[in-house]
Amino acid sequence: MRLISIMLNGACAYLLGSSLLAHAQVQSATHGDAVVDPVAAQQQAREIAKGDPARWYREDKTRQERLRTLHKEIGAALQEARNACKKVSATERKACLQEARVTYQRDMAQASAQLEAPAP
Repeated sequence: MRLISIMLNGACAYLLGSSLLAHAQVQSATHGDAVVDPVAAQQQAREIAKGDPARWYREDKTRQERLRTLHKEIGAALQEARNACKKVSATERKACLQEARVTYQRDMAQASAQLEAPAP
């Protein structure tokens, strides 16, 4: 009797976990990335529908090209952080935005050094 009870509890736990995982996947599939601006998300969806853009396969050959790409990525990360800050309570928003700015400034200051570091 005890073995049956343990097996039933395990099965219930498994089913609950599976249903929570399925729910999370449905939420992420229907809502997309929560911190991406809706206008940018629409543009991304249009680009993805056309297939991979050719620019994804062009390597940045010069240091200046790599630095420009890194600056764009850092700027995009700042925008995503700002969007995430809009979703927190008003009392936390100022600190969130300040942290995003500090991270942006630190990343921009370290961008050149990051290009010098060997790739992992």
